[in-house]
Amino acid sequence: MTSPRPKPDGWQLRAYLAARPLLQPLMRAVLARRLKQGKEDPARLPEKLGQPTAVRPEGRLVWLHAVGLGEVLALRPLITALQAEDPGLSVLITSTARSSAQVLGANLPPRCMHQFLPLDGPDFLRRFLDHWRPDLSIWSEQDLWPGAICDTAARGVPLAYVNARIGAKAAAKRARLRGLYRDVLARFALIAAQDAGSAEHLRALGATEVRVMRSLKPAAAPLGVDAAELARFQTALAGRKVWVAASTHAADEVVAIDAARRLAAQDQSWLMILAPRVPARSDTILAALTQAGLATARRSAGEMPGPQVQVYLADSFGELGLWYRLARIACVGGSFGSTGGHNPWEPVCLGLPVLFGPVTHNFAADYADLTAAGLAQRIEIGPEAGATLARAVAETEPAARDRARALVEAARADLTPLARDLRALMETRR
Repeated sequence: MTSPRPKPDGWQLRAYLAARPLLQPLMRAVLARRLKQGKEDPARLPEKLGQPTAVRPEGRLVWLHAVGLGEVLALRPLITALQAEDPGLSVLITSTARSSAQVLGANLPPRCMHQFLPLDGPDFLRRFLDHWRPDLSIWSEQDLWPGAICDTAARGVPLAYVNARIGAKAAAKRARLRGLYRDVLARFALIAAQDAGSAEHLRALGATEVRVMRSLKPAAAPLGVDAAELARFQTALAGRKVWVAASTHAADEVVAIDAARRLAAQDQSWLMILAPRVPARSDTILAALTQAGLATARRSAGEMPGPQVQVYLADSFGELGLWYRLARIACVGGSFGSTGGHNPWEPVCLGLPVLFGPVTHNFAADYADLTAAGLAQRIEIGPEAGATLARAVAETEPAARDRARALVEAARADLTPLARDLRALMETRR
């Protein structure tokens, strides 16, 4: 890890920086139009213009940027590792997608706050940097704003680019601005790509030193569990073949219930734990299970899954960590209807491979990565979807679970040295 060496900027970056002040009125106009269209949050709009809506905490502060919710949540394990290295550290997280702010409040680690990234005008960034005064700036995935990066570097704030991801199509589009990206990437003291392909694309764009490390997402802290409840259910389910249909909606349940019926007909030791996204729907779900002829017990009624129970309706909140720990594989819902899929990393972080439907636009890259790693399988919608899902559940091999555990362990092993290197960058400012 070395500090960036100052070099004269090429014409592309110079032209971009020169145009920024002239484009600020247009940026304001675009923002105003988006507000009228309902695409911006009026209460948070000042943040896009560099006007903070939160107070800067005392002490050292790291600023992390990611474009949206999935990318921000992927940074949580790194935040935990950084705060383990520096217990007094505060963290500012910025993003650009409106959806990220709607969920982040309840998902932030301690001593963390969220703001929207200002538009890339010099006046907006000046207000932002004057207020927050970061000791380190960390960027992730693909969202790089040249003005913000250059303004930050000009103040002597060290920069790092972690969990970097750039595919072949994105690299081809950026190739025309290679000079701009070369000069922007030169501002980073540390660049860590999440795969060898991304590293190669970054080098082609002019990055000189790129390390390769795994995606941070498998390193996320596992969902919590009540140890006593886990032991109680493990005893009750000894000898059972357990799988989970998690965060389900109505369209997912049609397929999952059909699969459960088929598995139970083959072998009575199969048990599906059905954990709906909205537990208040449990009466409707129970009616569908009864119509399918499946013996069911309900969590909300305090019932346990006895040996004759074929489906356990887990109609409770906050217990996915328990259900995943009891299972051999998870079918993650929201993917057989229009919802767009739910987070596949929660089961993977507990060593489970994943099955999913074809509608996963909320986590498209994540499902693609897991499928490529042999840790996820897509089930197509159609008359045979239930049969296909049942077959995939029954054919789950221990090797898949071993691969999931290995991925998680390797990702977590990478975090501590990365956190130490990032802390070392902050030390250069002292």
